[in-house]
Amino acid sequence: MRGNRFSRRDVIKAASAAAAASVFAAPARAEAPPPTAITPELIAAAKKEGKVIYYTSIDLPLAEKIAKAFEAKFPGISVRVERTGAERLFQRIGQEYTSNIHQVDVVNSSDASQLIVWKRDGWLAPFVPEDVAKHYPVEHRDADGMYASFRVGLCIIAYNTSLVKAEDAPKSFADLLDPKWKGKIVKAHPAYSGTIMTATFQTARDLGWEYFEKLAKQNVLQVQSSADPPKKLALGERSVMADGNEYNIFEIKERGGPVEPVYATEGVPLVVGPNAVFKAAPNPNAARLFQAFCFTPECQQLVIDQGGLRSMHALTKDKPGRKPFKEIKTMKEDAAGVEKNAEQIKARYVKIFRV
Repeated sequence: MRGNRFSRRDVIKAASAAAAASVFAAPARAEAPPPTAITPELIAAAKKEGKVIYYTSIDLPLAEKIAKAFEAKFPGISVRVERTGAERLFQRIGQEYTSNIHQVDVVNSSDASQLIVWKRDGWLAPFVPEDVAKHYPVEHRDADGMYASFRVGLCIIAYNTSLVKAEDAPKSFADLLDPKWKGKIVKAHPAYSGTIMTATFQTARDLGWEYFEKLAKQNVLQVQSSADPPKKLALGERSVMADGNEYNIFEIKERGGPVEPVYATEGVPLVVGPNAVFKAAPNPNAARLFQAFCFTPECQQLVIDQGGLRSMHALTKDKPGRKPFKEIKTMKEDAAGVEKNAEQIKARYVKIFRV
């Protein structure tokens, strides 16, 4: 699927990390640095550099809104957004760094396991924004201060309300195996999407690979990105999606589209998207200022309201009309487990679905 591009195995040179209890479990290197506030001195130093380069797998419209909010708050510092999918993001940074090219200042990825690799390779800079230290659960910040959960997404089931009555809609992963859904399901692929890679790992861990073997018999329409199933659903090309971004469903529904989210009774895959600053960032002060801004209540509320994502910041609020995060049963994120098993997951998935 990659041709001559770098694979995860090409870039990773050390042994795989072992799974552990927290979201960002990984071997510790050093104590996290003291928290950093947004100060006039940091702002002045960032303005001297005048720009920050942001590599991200967030949807481009949201990434651009974040950039514009930062530029409005800190005039004189521009944000260049480089947006691509999580897997391609990982390959690009690996290729750049192995060629001694250092362009990225701050990174965000929907595949938290990538941050484990970059940390282990010594590419990340320890930096703890004040908001992270004060308002984030300990399990959503790296123990060594290398990264924290900038965004949290849910990979959900959903259905087309024009094609499926609410009382007939699936309520669980098990319901998707009902023969009535044969030929009516769409889902995305873990080889293309970091979100689906994480969701596949969690689902296989909690429900077993037997679930996917049974699902494959439902003549599932296979697409690439985790943003694709909601689009197919909205167009009526399929009645139900087995996985996909919650925030895309919110976006479509709030525009009047015929979609409705479903939070599986077994638990919903939780997808953490961390932010980090690179040690060799060409604009180190602007990078730190941008990273600090990303974790403020202002930016985090934008992520919720405009992006349809979830935030771990204690001072943010769920958008009215959406199911509160605290009421949703979620599966357990394990970035180290994903990093350890990524290639096996892709291979087994391809074998089962023949795509």
